[in-house]
Amino acid sequence: MNINDHAVRRAGDACNEGPACAVATEQAARMARAGRCARRRLGAACAMLAGLAVSLPAAAHPGHADSGFGAGLLHPFTGLDHLLALLAVGLWSRQVRHGAVLVPAFLIMMALGAACASAGFALPALETSIAATVLLLGGLAACAPSLQRRLPPQLAIVVAGGCAFLHGVAHGQELSGMASGAGFLLASALLMGLGALPGARLRRMAGAAIGAAGLCLLAGVV
Repeated sequence: MNINDHAVRRAGDACNEGPACAVATEQAARMARAGRCARRRLGAACAMLAGLAVSLPAAAHPGHADSGFGAGLLHPFTGLDHLLALLAVGLWSRQVRHGAVLVPAFLIMMALGAACASAGFALPALETSIAATVLLLGGLAACAPSLQRRLPPQLAIVVAGGCAFLHGVAHGQELSGMASGAGFLLASALLMGLGALPGARLRRMAGAAIGAAGLCLLAGVV
């Protein structure tokens, strides 16, 4: 017997007679149904994203340089790791104090990473690090309510900025020119804005699904 079933039984035991009993029992049953539905949706989302992560890891960074505004605009949609990381930042930004700062901080640090890559800067095991950021950001988005008091806003910005720098380095090796960089940053901002749209319960579920996909990406890279 799970927690939701216990809630239904306690509601029935607590009320012996009268309409209050029926109301309490109905509310408990409704909560139990909502919990079962949420678990089913989370499982389906995890399975879907995990399947994408397994089937598309090679498309994340094809290793060639693109130029032009249109190429930069489309670029975030061609890599599952970057797409999921951006959505996770959007999800996370709605659940932390001063979360509105996360999106511009992510964009700034990503642009800095891209500029460093254009100047010849490189990092070892970059693909592994990128996959780890998807796992980290998805987990933070899923656990944000419980981490609200433990994770200072300054640390959240540092974590987001570090992840953004890694993504910037990776994608800076694939894009050339200011126009492609501008398109890339615009599309990234739109994706983070899209990630901020879901409601509270869906944000946590989506964060958990992204974290699971990040784990699959990491397993495929290592």
